[in-house]
Amino acid sequence: AYKMDGIIMFSDILTPLPTLGIEFDVIRGTGPLISTEISCLADVEKLNKVEDVDFDETLPFIREILGTLSKEAEDANTSLIGFVGAPFTLAAYTIEGKSSKACLETKKLLMADERGDDKALSVFLDKLGEMIGLYGCHQIECGAQIIQVFESWAHQLTPQQFERYAKPASQRAIKIMKEKHPTVPVIYFANGGSSYLELQRDMGCDMIAVDWSVDLSEARKILGPEIPISGNIDPTVLFGSKEQIETAVRECIDNAGGPGKHLLNLGHGVMQGTPE
Repeated sequence: AYKMDGIIMFSDILTPLPTLGIEFDVIRGTGPLISTEISCLADVEKLNKVEDVDFDETLPFIREILGTLSKEAEDANTSLIGFVGAPFTLAAYTIEGKSSKACLETKKLLMADERGDDKALSVFLDKLGEMIGLYGCHQIECGAQIIQVFESWAHQLTPQQFERYAKPASQRAIKIMKEKHPTVPVIYFANGGSSYLELQRDMGCDMIAVDWSVDLSEARKILGPEIPISGNIDPTVLFGSKEQIETAVRECIDNAGGPGKHLLNLGHGVMQGTPE
C-alpha cells in the first residue's frame, strides 16, 4: 500500500539461538528470557557445533515465511530484506539472560578475556559469527534478496571494545555471506555506534546504516563518498506534522549528498503507535 522499495522479514534477533542449543522464551510484559547459562568457557564448549546446525530442522518456519514474502515482494515489484542479529548482541543477550541496561555480566567476561583469564567471550563470538553467517546464507537461499546485520547493543561498547570484539565477529558473518552469495547486498547497522563510524568503513558489507543520533552530513564525511549509507530519520518525527516529516526527509537526503549513494530510511525501527 505504501509503495516501499523493500520489505523486511523482521524477526526477533534471538531466533537462531536454539540451533546452538540456547533456549529462550518470550514473556508478555517482560520480553525474552534465556535459560541457557553462559558464564565461562566450559559453558560455551557445551553448545552445539556450528557444523551440525540444520536451520530447516530447528527453524522450519523461516523457509515458509520467506517463501510467502518472496512471492508477495515479487507481486509488489519490491525487494525482500532478510534480517539477522549481529554476534555481539546475541552473545550479550545470552550472557545477561535478558535485556540489560549495563551489560555488566558481558563486560565482566570481556574484561576476563582481555586479561586472558577466561576466553569465553572470544570463543562464543567466533561461534556466533560463523552461525550468523550461515543463517544469513540460509535466508538468502529461502528467498531474501538483501541481508541486514543488526547490532542493536552497539551502544554498550567503547570504540576499542567494538574494534576488538564486535567488529571481527560481524566481519566473519558478513564474509561468509559474501563469499557464498557475492551478488547479494549486505547492510550493517550498529545502533548507537555513530561515535565510531570510522571503524565501520571496512566491515566488508555493501552499505552502512546510520542511527539518528548523528548528522548525516557528518556521517558522510566520516565514511567517505563511496560507501552507500542508509538512514537516518529520527523515528519520532513520524509523530509530527506532514510538513515536519517532509522537512526531515529533504534534510536527510540533502545531508547524505543527494540522490545516489543513499537509501532513505529511519535511524532505528518504527515505534509502536506511529500513525499510518
